[in-house]
Amino acid sequence: MRRVRPLWAILVLTALPAQAAELRIGAAQVDITPPVGIPMAGYYYVRPAESIHDPLYAKALVLDDGQTRAALVALDLISTSFDLVHDARKEIEATTGIPADHVMISATHAHTGPVIGTHAASGGFGGDHPLARRFRAELPAKIAQAVSQADQQRAPARLRAAHGSESSIAFNRRFHMADGSVGWNPGKLNPAILKPAGTIDPDVPVLFFDSADQPRKPLAAYVNYAVHLDNVGGTAISADLPAVLARLLADVHGPNLITLWTAGCCGDINHIDVTWPEPQHGHANAARMGTILAAEVLRTWPRLAEVPPGPLRVRRQIVSLDLPEVSDADVEAAQAILARVKDGSTPPPTFLEHVHAYKVLDVAARNGQPWEVEVQVIALGNSVAWVSLPGEIFVELGLAIKQDSPFPHTIIAELANGSIGYIPSRRAYNQGNYEVISARCAAGSGERLVDAAVQILKTLHHEASP
Repeated sequence: MRRVRPLWAILVLTALPAQAAELRIGAAQVDITPPVGIPMAGYYYVRPAESIHDPLYAKALVLDDGQTRAALVALDLISTSFDLVHDARKEIEATTGIPADHVMISATHAHTGPVIGTHAASGGFGGDHPLARRFRAELPAKIAQAVSQADQQRAPARLRAAHGSESSIAFNRRFHMADGSVGWNPGKLNPAILKPAGTIDPDVPVLFFDSADQPRKPLAAYVNYAVHLDNVGGTAISADLPAVLARLLADVHGPNLITLWTAGCCGDINHIDVTWPEPQHGHANAARMGTILAAEVLRTWPRLAEVPPGPLRVRRQIVSLDLPEVSDADVEAAQAILARVKDGSTPPPTFLEHVHAYKVLDVAARNGQPWEVEVQVIALGNSVAWVSLPGEIFVELGLAIKQDSPFPHTIIAELANGSIGYIPSRRAYNQGNYEVISARCAAGSGERLVDAAVQILKTLHHEASP
């Protein structure tokens, strides 16, 4: 006679949660240091690299829950471009089988790395140099190599997470001034400064992966912080603050630790304390800031809490962003300004005239076609989510995403999966100055990205909830 299972047993079995998948991770880094002589990125003129202070890396972290794989990549570069990300993802999928849409590629925004591409109007400030062209051509394969090596290193892992707070090395660089304007980098001890025009994000998310089989064997660390990475300047290739951070964490946790550092939303944040008269530039300042940030990361160690296992999910959305208005007269004036730059006419254009001219010609070259940009979320269980945003994002936009995200550990990587430059908050457009003058998208674009990111986060969190 067939035995009938009691109803209570059926109910109990139905209520039991599905067995959590084992997390496996791999991490690797590949040297992408360019040769001396390559034009360097970050400023509105060509400056060839004269030396190498420290190497640049493509760093990769591969996550695997047994069903899904995803990769996080951090590049010691000024930015990412849509074509670079496309080419790298294609190589990664071909070499590892990780779907292209499951790869998040971000840049640290180091101003002491090479030019990697060209703007439609600017000629890339050296992006057409043979060394720059060769670097760009070889870069996708090197990124894929980092991901492939990380994929091969996959091993059972435990993830622990915590949040530190560091407010002494990041400052909003826009200020309300005595004349009623909003100033940009108005200078140290400037008596016309009234107060900052915005806030900062002191949050320091720290994710630490160690071996599930060999307790206390470190595998990788992921650190995120919102500060504009322009400490060093000069003509020496350098990864800036992240190089110091990675070295100091490796001093504590062993030389095999791979540390990925990504930039939070810091379009209007830099390292300049206008109330402190001391100069803040060069490798010494990068070392000072990297040491302070490393100390805060290490202070969080006793608070690291194990992240519950859960499914790995990836979702992306293409968001359409309008262009700012550009008239025929604007284009004519921009062409005249750049002609003056080229022939050395005096007086030379001001810096902001220079910036506006390049923006106008870049926008005009799109012939009215809106930007189609990507917002991507990689989520692990219902605890951790990484968000990509395609540009230099004002801090209040990042804070809005974190505020509305249901994930307790929400990490935003800007300059990820391509970039359209500065993306200010809506209220900043009426304030003007550098970032707004430079912005190649219309007011409200940042808020569209926030809405898209929050909707994806809520959807993924709901999918993983019991």
